[in-house]
Amino acid sequence: MTVVECVPNFSEGRRPEVVDEIVAAIAASPGVHVLDRQSDATHNRSVITFAGPAEAAAEAAFGGIAAAARRIDLNAHDGAHPRFGAADVVPFVPLKDDDMATCVAVAHELGRRVAAELGIPVYFYEAAARSEARRDLAVVREGGFEGLREAIGRESGRAPDEGPPEVHPTAGAVA
Repeated sequence: MTVVECVPNFSEGRRPEVVDEIVAAIAASPGVHVLDRQSDATHNRSVITFAGPAEAAAEAAFGGIAAAARRIDLNAHDGAHPRFGAADVVPFVPLKDDDMATCVAVAHELGRRVAAELGIPVYFYEAAARSEARRDLAVVREGGFEGLREAIGRESGRAPDEGPPEVHPTAGAVA
């Protein structure tokens, strides 16, 4: 059993009740332990850190993404941090050097599920990137929600790795 850490960033840092719901969705996965929770009102962003067996961590991440998609509308969001998704980034972090392949596989499977079940486009970055051009998160997230909304269906380089060639109307995209 491979234990991994996940450190998703959500585009909400001003409404604690929304962050509570996201954290509850993550914590509902058996075997997962929420390790930290930080919110920043200026950036309007929250970072939740949790760990557990890879499969349980993927399930917890999906629960958090689904809760964020229900509760966060990027059309009404403002904050100092660049963002393109309600669940903006969902990185899996290996706790041992030789666990990176597991983290990449979990990210890819989660991405397929998010696209299929939630209709949210997914981009893979860093070690999970499917092309060298997508390794840099700043490049993936360029233009934010508003810029991606305009470019995703028109520029071939902005097509998602998984999911529809259009942003989710309120939840944007996920990296």
